Amino acid sequence: MRRRRDEESRDKVLDVNASMQGTLAFKDPVNLRINGKFEGKLETCGNLTIGEQAIVNADIKGEDITVGGRVNGDIEATKRIRLVSPACVVGSITTPSLHIDEGAVLEGHCNMLTLDNTSKKGSARLTVDQVAEYLEVDGDVVSEWADTGKLPAIKENSGWIFDRAKIEDWLANEKIK
Repeated sequence: MRRRRDEESRDKVLDVNASMQGTLAFKDPVNLRINGKFEGKLETCGNLTIGEQAIVNADIKGEDITVGGRVNGDIEATKRIRLVSPACVVGSITTPSLHIDEGAVLEGHCNMLTLDNTSKKGSARLTVDQVAEYLEVDGDVVSEWADTGKLPAIKENSGWIFDRAKIEDWLANEKIK
């Protein structure tokens, strides 16, 4: 099954050498390579490569992300992020696996979290957006519940971090009022 998905992903290659603006979202796995300029929001499945000449001003969500160019924005990957020289990322990174080559630059905050919301193995840390998706409510509601103490959370920097096991216990005890 995984081999079939990898083969399908290899068949769907998109190489962008132009200047683009807007929201680019892929629901099916694709190998996307950006070599030009992109501004907006980017959501991918599969592999995303930001080429050495690329300039990206966007928040990025994906599975396996490699950055060789410049990114201004937050990056969230469910599998891994690789920064290869001469990459320059200004923004927060959230990923379970991070590799930074010598010569690559990260200016921002890094969270190395397990992002798989369906796994109950161990204790994972979740963001407001991840808890909102898991509970199927708006992120503002999750923040309000954390602010008022209705939802178990830990204040970290300027946001909230949640422990998956505590959220699941909270749900099991029907603490939603």
